Amino acid sequence: MSLVFAFHLDRVLGLNRSLPAVLRTFHSEVLPYRYISGTPRPAVWWDPDIQHLAEKDNDQNSVQLTWVQYQKLLQARCGSHTDQRSAHCVGVQHSEWGRLALFDFLLQINDRLDRYCCGFTPDPTELCVENLLHAKCGNTKDLKLVHILVRKADPSRLVFIDNAGRPQQSTDNLNFRLVEGIDEFPEKAVSVLHSGCLENFLLRSLYTDREFWDSHGGAGALRPLIQVVQQRGNILLQHIRDKKLRLKRDL
Repeated sequence: MSLVFAFHLDRVLGLNRSLPAVLRTFHSEVLPYRYISGTPRPAVWWDPDIQHLAEKDNDQNSVQLTWVQYQKLLQARCGSHTDQRSAHCVGVQHSEWGRLALFDFLLQINDRLDRYCCGFTPDPTELCVENLLHAKCGNTKDLKLVHILVRKADPSRLVFIDNAGRPQQSTDNLNFRLVEGIDEFPEKAVSVLHSGCLENFLLRSLYTDREFWDSHGGAGALRPLIQVVQQRGNILLQHIRDKKLRLKRDL
């Protein structure tokens, strides 16, 4: 569910960085039984142009970044203050990080900018705790980013994959580490959050995937999830006002 919901949120906000995802029921005998048991499953468009590192243990990245390197990269404002083609900037336009941070904050996706769960209090059953990643939070130079991906044809723009959000994350335990170091956010996405129309826009968009809509109970069942996202959006808007952060207009 979360992958499909994330795709629609991405499009409604005008970010346009997620791979298309739909919910479908599969029937092909070629597939294992768990895929054809009658339960709708997400189907995500595969993009062969996504660039992966050659290392077997790090192939879910196009570029290798630690948390410290990432923060320095944000300070450099690549593409405006610093040549984005320099090794320090890894080729990604500065405004892309604001898009990613906004998207991840609304959905509370930690397995990208904060896979170690350093920015919130994780449940003991979380993988980051069970795999002893959370214990490394005290040493920032060892913290690595994951799922930082670009296309070979356009390495200046990020691609968002594995967008599994955390709808149950409480407002008093939100992960503000996701927006740490971000000094600008996309103007269009912020205007949608500010307009109060996010619920209507999302319901209209989700309705186009009728299998998703019907299997999740329609508008009545989806409104609580959308309202969670809007509440986080309001918190992010306050963060932007408090920090007097810039809004970036797409050209």
